[in-house]
Amino acid sequence: MLVSLTVGKVDAGVAVLLTEDKRLIEFPSILLPPDISSGSIVDIEVTRNAETESAAAAKFHELQSSILRTFGEREPSPPILRCRNATQTSVVLEWDPIDIATAELRSLTLYRNGSKAGTIPRPTEVHSTKLSGLAVDTEYVFHLVLKTSAGTFSSEKLKVQTHKMTDLSGITITPGHMPAALRESLLRDVEEIGAKIVDTVRIDTTHFVCTDGRGPAWEKAVENNIPVVVPDWVKGCKRDGRIVGVRGYYLNADPRLRSVGGGSNQPSPSQLQGGAPPLTSPRTEVTPPTPDRPTHDPERDAAPPPPPPKDHDERRETSPEASPSPEPEPKARTEEQKVRPEDLKPTADDSDDDSDDGGRSSINDKSVEAGLPTREKPPPPTAEEDDDDQASFQEVQL
Repeated sequence: MLVSLTVGKVDAGVAVLLTEDKRLIEFPSILLPPDISSGSIVDIEVTRNAETESAAAAKFHELQSSILRTFGEREPSPPILRCRNATQTSVVLEWDPIDIATAELRSLTLYRNGSKAGTIPRPTEVHSTKLSGLAVDTEYVFHLVLKTSAGTFSSEKLKVQTHKMTDLSGITITPGHMPAALRESLLRDVEEIGAKIVDTVRIDTTHFVCTDGRGPAWEKAVENNIPVVVPDWVKGCKRDGRIVGVRGYYLNADPRLRSVGGGSNQPSPSQLQGGAPPLTSPRTEVTPPTPDRPTHDPERDAAPPPPPPKDHDERRETSPEASPSPEPEPKARTEEQKVRPEDLKPTADDSDDDSDDGGRSSINDKSVEAGLPTREKPPPPTAEEDDDDQASFQEVQL
């Protein structure tokens, strides 16, 4: 079809064309002849290219088919979980390499008895895991959950039963450096108890047996926290018919720590150090309070005090200001002092000896009735004694 159009205006990139019925059409000026200007008439022929259209349609259909085959026909596969080995307290699980097709991997998680046990690191590289700390002779259910951009996929549930203490089939031993004769004996013992031997240290290796701790295999076992024991440990399991503890079978362990005939007969460390009985912990005992003792002895208070020296009594009577003040005495002595002035009070007739004796005897009778100690009145001093006392008193004053 041929169409005639009039050029109305030509700009840098767009030209305005006018149709016969005065319609405006914006047309790229780069497709017009270079020598046109306003008022020029151009003829434009419009036809359909069927051949090119068919080729473009075929190319588009091929692209859609490729996308369908790549992303629509294949989808991620659920992981397949297996049990590689089981012991009394551990389980080793493994699975095939995961197939996520063209989807994007999000995570791979392991579940135990319906609860999340942990996320597998580097799922495209790691294809096994080990779970420790399980209960003896107990059934567990495991399954994997794969999350991708194409959806979530779960594996079949796997039931695993941990072994009994008498089941030694789960023991996997890697031998290390030891004499040839001891290695042959170890092979026979392992075969008799139903255990397995592998040449290298693997994830399912339960024990590393050697007599000399050296070599790359020993280093790998230590790095993976695998128990390194002597061959006597296998003999102990064979003797007891059950798995025994490894504490007494380490390379540098004391042989006395090994259990004989079961773990119940294992001696304690205090018994191994000389058989000393266990020390009892100190305890605090509460005793009743001691009763208060009397401050004065009744017998001592009841006894009469010794008579004071004559010189002291006479000096006290002669010079009261020079004598020191007496200390307070007990009650019995105070009462005695109350009676004593009456006893020592001079009578009207000093020359009458009979009346003096009678007065002293009556006062003594009163003191006995009152329960007070009595003391006889000292005889009157002589002139010589007075002279001696005076001299001694003057000497004391000086």
